[in-house]
This record gives sequence, structure tokens and C-alpha cells, in this order.
Amino acid sequence: MRAAYDTVIVGAGSAGCVIAARMTESSAHDVLLVEAGPDHGPSARPPDLADGTRNSYRAHDWGHAHRASEAATFRVPMPRGRVVGGSSAVNTCIALRGVPADYDEWAARGLPSWSWARVRPAFLRLERDLDAIESLARGDGRFDAREHGLEGPLPIRRAAEHELTPWQRGFRDACVARGFAEIADHNAEGALGVGPHPRNAIDGVRVDAARAWLTAEVRARANLTIAPHTHVHRVCVARGRVTGVELEHHGVVKTIAARRVILTAGALATPGILLRSGLGPASELSRLGVRRVADVPAIGARLLDHPGTAIFAWPTREGLADTSAALVQIALRLRSAKSRFEGDLQLQAGSYWFFPIGAGLSIPGVGVMMHVGKPVGTGTIRYADAHPHTRPTIDSRLFSEPADRAVALEGLTLARELMDTPPLRGTWRAVWPRPHTLGDRAALEALLPSLCDSGYHPSGTVPMGEACDEFGRIAGLEGLHVADASLLPTIPTANIHLAVLMIGERFGAWLRDGRTPSDELTGA
Repeated sequence: MRAAYDTVIVGAGSAGCVIAARMTESSAHDVLLVEAGPDHGPSARPPDLADGTRNSYRAHDWGHAHRASEAATFRVPMPRGRVVGGSSAVNTCIALRGVPADYDEWAARGLPSWSWARVRPAFLRLERDLDAIESLARGDGRFDAREHGLEGPLPIRRAAEHELTPWQRGFRDACVARGFAEIADHNAEGALGVGPHPRNAIDGVRVDAARAWLTAEVRARANLTIAPHTHVHRVCVARGRVTGVELEHHGVVKTIAARRVILTAGALATPGILLRSGLGPASELSRLGVRRVADVPAIGARLLDHPGTAIFAWPTREGLADTSAALVQIALRLRSAKSRFEGDLQLQAGSYWFFPIGAGLSIPGVGVMMHVGKPVGTGTIRYADAHPHTRPTIDSRLFSEPADRAVALEGLTLARELMDTPPLRGTWRAVWPRPHTLGDRAALEALLPSLCDSGYHPSGTVPMGEACDEFGRIAGLEGLHVADASLLPTIPTANIHLAVLMIGERFGAWLRDGRTPSDELTGA
């Protein structure tokens, strides 16, 4: 690591990996990519990261915890990846884009560069949809190749019929029996119904952002330096422009000079770095004892996430719970009763969950999980002090709004109906909620605050249009860009993994070519 670089990218997560790879395609850029966690190289992965069938919760985690609801009496883990690859290296590998209305909503909020028409090419550019490629070769028309990328870095495929567990197959068949359309492609525009999740796990192996974008060829570029085990304290600012970053490497604190800094540390870390750098609400900067550089009230003012809940059950038939399979293979996406967004209600069959029975032992069960795709409620994120290693206090406030509880009740009611539809009928016994609660809407609503958790999609803590502009720039400050899930002005209906990769693709191309969103709109 040298004393100076043209560009420092803070955080080698989903967006950071993409931006580093795209920017260094041009020799005009000299990039330092900083990551607090380890770097496992371009191919080899420890078992917890390589296993695309389940999340990694501990070995490469930041150790965050959150209070899920206002009624919760204790905090539960909020897993976030601390490794080159970030949360893409530890997540469930679900590769959903969301729906066009998600992004047109951003444009309607005064962000025209983020309409569906503008973001769609980046979604196509980032993916290599193996099912679409095979469908095109067969000429069977199951996938429209025009709706998919065929040459991008990220491979995507869906579970084949022979790979489905009995519970996953039964869930799909129950949905079809109740009149929901069976679909092959959840990423096709206008597709609603039940079908296999698109996932960036191939033959059970997770392909994270580092593996897809930071290949051996990319890492060999002379203009890219990757610095693992390096924790950023703050961005250094003088006379209205960025001058570098203060960071800590193996316990040694030093300052690296840079003309430009790109924050891709994620929705939980990026606002903390900004606050320690003197950027944020004046009252918070004063409370933290940080010299104010710019009063930006929207930094860290709210937290977006998908509220989730589930029905957990014991299987009464051998082989229903399969702990060797992916946690999620099949999903049902539909529009909730009062929503204007397609696919805002998502139900997923859970291949397994573990119920502890004592002495360190547990028994696998099955379930149906759901999340509210367009929640009204928001959470909070707050830092107790300005120490660079202080973790934020996260209060997600899930189901704090009646409208969100109504969608959750709709989802739970449907989940129960599906579980009581052949071929699932009679194959399970309710564990939680108990049978009498499942049949009582008022009791179920009262239980919701105790029966919820995060979808692990924290976002919106430095929103475009409020805290920064369409290019992630904070007014009055030169040389700084925010370019991660913090930017989301509203949360997409789907898991946000692909949306964050899309943000990385767009920023990577803009920064590589010396363009801005305005240039793209005007054709300059």
C-alpha cells in the first residue's frame, strides 16, 4: 500500500468489487480497494463462503445485532459480510432484480437517471443467465434472451426439477393447485406466480462479487491494489474537497492521500464513516463531538429493510426437511391486496430450520417464509460515539406500521392455506405460531412483533435525492461518492443483492469513462 492513490474505494463488498474491476479497465485510473476483512483470493474459498446452500453467519461477520421490533426485548444478529466480497460472500445467493416500477419510483422522486429504462442495461450487463443461454440453444422459448444478459461476470441459474426437495416441490404444486401461475423466470418483466428462484450459486457453490469481478486477470492489473484487514476511520476533507482517508492496518493508523474517495462500505458502515468525517445532521455531529464539515440531515436519518416472518413446522413425513439442499429454491411472488407494485409480497419455501432440543442437539424442520416488499415503516441507526470501531445501535422497527402488518397477515394467511393444500396437507405439524394462533387473525397480529426478523437487506441510510445527488455526491464537497445500498431512496420489492451490483456497474462505467448520470441523459 503506497502513500497516495488517485482513487480509494472503501469497502470490497458487492458494489466495491464491481467498481474496482470496471474502473481499472482504464489505465487512466489508479485504484486502492480497502476492506476490513480478509481476502481469500480469486478462486479458493473457505467452506462457509463456498457453500451456496446456506448463509455464513459467524466466521466472516461484522457482529452487528438489531432490535427487530419495538416490542422486542432483546437484540438478534444482523449478519453482514466482513470479507472481500462483502455480504455477497455470505448471503443466500438470490438474484432477483425487482420490478420496473421499483426504479420508475426512483425517477418519479426526481432521479431520472435511475428509471427502469436507465438501469435495465446494467442488469443485463452484469449477468450470465445460464438457463436463458440453454433455452436459447434449445429454442424452446422458456426464456426470452432479450430480457437476460448472456455474457456478464455473474452466473445465474435456477434449481432443476430433479434438484428440488420434496418440501420445495410440494410448495410449488400447492401454489399451482390454488390457481397461481407456474413461471420459469422470476426476472421476466411482468412475471408473477410460483417458480424457482434465480440464484448465483452454481452446483452448490456461491459465486460472490469478488469471485465474479475480481478474477485473477483483474487482480493482475498494475492499477489495482487490494488492501484487506484495513479499517477506514474517516474521509479526510480540506477546503471543500476530499484529500484522502485515515485508515488502520494491523493496528497502525495512517493517512492515504487520494483525489477521489468512493464509499461502498454498506448501509450500516457508510453513514458511520460519513459522521466521523464531519458529514451528517448538525445535531448528531455535535453530540458525537465531531467537527462539522457539512450539515446533511438525511445521513443516517432512517433505515430501510424488508420485514420478514414465517410459519415453522415439524415434518410428519420422512425426507421433507433436507439440510443438504439450498435453504430456498422455490418462491411465490404476487401483488398484495392494496399495493401498486407487482411482486411486493414474496413467499418462499424453507428447506430446513433447526429447533434446539438440548445438549447442543437440534432437529430439522420445514417452513414457509415471507417478506413485505414495499414496507411503509422505517428503522433507525445510531452511533453511541465517534470511535471507529463502535458498532451502531440498530432498531429496525419492523411491523411498526399497520399497513405493513396487514400485508404480513395476508402473507401468513396465504402461507397457512398453501400448507393445508395437497400435496402439503397432512405432512406437517405447526411449531410456531401454534395452531390456535394461526386460526385467529387478532392473535396473529398481536404475535407479529415477536415473530419477525430482518430480510438482511439494510439500505437507504444515505438516500439519493435527500443526502446526495444521483451520482452519490454530497453538496458542496468535491471528490466523494457514495455508491452502495445506502443510496436506495426506496427499497425494491425484491432482495437487494442484484440492485447493489447494478449500482456498482453503473458507477464503475461512469467513473471509468469520466462521465456522469447527466451525461448519460443528455447523450454527451
